[in-house]
Amino acid sequence: MSSRVLIVDDEAAMRAALEANFRRRGWRVQTADGVSDALSKFRTAPTTLVVTDMRMADGDGLQVMQGVRTLVPDTPVIFLTAYGSVPDAVQAIREGACDYLQKPVSFEQLEAAAERFLEPSAGAKENHGCVAFEGVGASPAFCSVIARARRVARTDADVLIEAESGTGKELLARLIHRASPRGHGPFVAVNCSAFPENLLESELFGHVRGAFTGANNAKPGKFELADGGTLLLDEIGELPQTLQPKLLRALQEREIDRLGDTKPIPVNVRVIATTNRSLRAQMDIGHFRADLYYRLHVVPLTIPPLRERQEDIVPLAEYFLRKHEAKTQRGMFRIAPEFVAQMELHDWPGNVRELENLVRRALALATGTLLGPQCLDAGSPAREQTSDAVRSGVTLQDMERQLLAKTLEATGGNRTRAAELMGVSLRTVRNKIREYGLPAWRAS
Repeated sequence: MSSRVLIVDDEAAMRAALEANFRRRGWRVQTADGVSDALSKFRTAPTTLVVTDMRMADGDGLQVMQGVRTLVPDTPVIFLTAYGSVPDAVQAIREGACDYLQKPVSFEQLEAAAERFLEPSAGAKENHGCVAFEGVGASPAFCSVIARARRVARTDADVLIEAESGTGKELLARLIHRASPRGHGPFVAVNCSAFPENLLESELFGHVRGAFTGANNAKPGKFELADGGTLLLDEIGELPQTLQPKLLRALQEREIDRLGDTKPIPVNVRVIATTNRSLRAQMDIGHFRADLYYRLHVVPLTIPPLRERQEDIVPLAEYFLRKHEAKTQRGMFRIAPEFVAQMELHDWPGNVRELENLVRRALALATGTLLGPQCLDAGSPAREQTSDAVRSGVTLQDMERQLLAKTLEATGGNRTRAAELMGVSLRTVRNKIREYGLPAWRAS
């Protein structure tokens, strides 16, 4: 059955536009023109998701959320607002809002937020993911990390998680949050490689109205939204050097300065930072401040790559199989012994994420309910043997340039795919292309 959404807005044109877009994508839609109408309709037919305007003629979105949560506590609620006020945003997040989007908002942005909170509810999904992450791994190395994470969760110490891409760094961060005294507070994540430098500062610290061209409304930063909870700084190694002193001050003083404001704002957050490469190495070559490194490196955690956790491969594959087989509506699937042997021989450069995608691909290609190696023929080419050997006398810089050039060639110039294959950020690939004077591959 398709997901159901309740749209609450006192502007008829906005309701109609949102309804048309959701219906076009297969959602079942109810609409309401205010707080009382929304609660009346929700009592009659509860929905998967509520999308509500913040300010309406007969009340506000917080009243909608409170009424909905009284009836069905885990219902996810997304707020839309034309006002963008810091107090409203902070209050909404603190009281349990799943997201807060400012008008005008593209439907793609809204749908992306909505898809994150399909049934089961956001809280249940996060908890389920954390439990699966904790419960599936059986290897001693992995269990040791989980035990250490649970010990640190009881404290308020900041945490640095260093691990390869695809190992589950964010899931570990969420596990620490949920097991901590802050578990009922907000968990707010920001990817330090996903924003241009001039926007990342505003994303982290917020801005006041008029702080820069286009800042028509005040906006809370991630530090403010995470007040009372946990802030995840994903891919901290990609933080521009110009922002590192400001982050250091925020961590030391537990207060931030909004762009364009002169009065510091105290924040009560626990910071968990993640990186897919060694911050110590980045520090040693001058790309990361030493004082910031040591400020983040309070409790270090390292998730072992899947190739070092062979005992976890089959349990994880079985977990992903149970997770995705229901979507096929073709019954219970089994993994053939020869498929198990093939998985155990693989070195898993993409780690747990690669394993999950492999299981999903096998389900899509299977003709029966037995998953065997033949399911992987399409889209899973054998690893090629190359004549490119490591040669003495070749500098690391030359090796890096050659690797980047060959990866870009293999991906047809797709820089996003190249970044994924090399385990670095898109920003790093862009910078290296310029540094090494490589062809201007397409921006993808």
